[in-house]
Amino acid sequence: MATPGGRISEDGHGLELEAGQANGRTAEPGAAGARPLVSVILLACNKAAYTERCLRGLLATPYRPFEVVAVNNGSTDATGKLLDEYSARLSGAGIEVQRLYFERNVGAIVGRNEAMAKARGEFIAFLDNDVTPRTLSWMGRLVAFLRERRDVGVVGPRMIYPFPPHLIQCAGCEVSPTGRVSFLGRGEPRESPEFGRERECQALISACWMMPATAARVAGPLDEGYSPVQFEDIDYCYRLREAGYKVVYLPSVEMYHFENVTTGRTEGLNYKYLTVKNGLRFKNKWRRRFAREGGRPDAEMPWRYDLPTCKLEDIGELETVG
Repeated sequence: MATPGGRISEDGHGLELEAGQANGRTAEPGAAGARPLVSVILLACNKAAYTERCLRGLLATPYRPFEVVAVNNGSTDATGKLLDEYSARLSGAGIEVQRLYFERNVGAIVGRNEAMAKARGEFIAFLDNDVTPRTLSWMGRLVAFLRERRDVGVVGPRMIYPFPPHLIQCAGCEVSPTGRVSFLGRGEPRESPEFGRERECQALISACWMMPATAARVAGPLDEGYSPVQFEDIDYCYRLREAGYKVVYLPSVEMYHFENVTTGRTEGLNYKYLTVKNGLRFKNKWRRRFAREGGRPDAEMPWRYDLPTCKLEDIGELETVG
């Protein structure tokens, strides 16, 4: 299996890039002792207040070097001005910024694919704008894990809700023999031993994950047949596994996730319809695989709707750890 590699571009700090502009040349993997460049792909379509908290979390992330590839997906609120402000602040903190702007919302999948084509890092992280770190060393920990485990194509953290008692939002995904997808640990205490162990899993959600650029090149772009969003991340995990990579949940890294902000609350997006439509696409595409994986039956995988919620404005400073 190939070792992780990166991408190099001639673009500078904070350069505004139009969608479709050519990327640079392919880079060789960094030396064993060097810190590799990480490309963080950040999607935003309105909801500037959430994006601002996410960007603050990136500023507080001590790992270097990394770049932010910020996708403004047709925002009509203050997102553009916010990205102007934080591009300068991030650049001042030694974090390079590339920006992609779409006049209309082209969807999470197309937006991420365009950003992946610009990404220069040896590792690529997806980050939704409603995610912010609890573990400030999240980036370095995920990089170290992937450099040690060359058989892993993507690794994801423990996702927890950003309000007390900070229950688990997602600890990896499981898929039943009929193709039903469930979030492991959803609504369980974050201290639960069952979800405190590193494990290989069937899939992860892309609200926050990291993958070697080499694995991304093997898998290719996200499947735009799922556009504008929903199930493309589960599909991508199956494509990585089909290529021989492993998908791993790493609970030593924790990220706060408001859940369903980046896509689920977007005006004009019929989230329930897309869930059904794309769920059928996923089932038809991967039935030959998940039907024989030994997952739990549907009856043992209920989706929890009884979880507490909280408004962003009611949440103060969130606890962080090194």
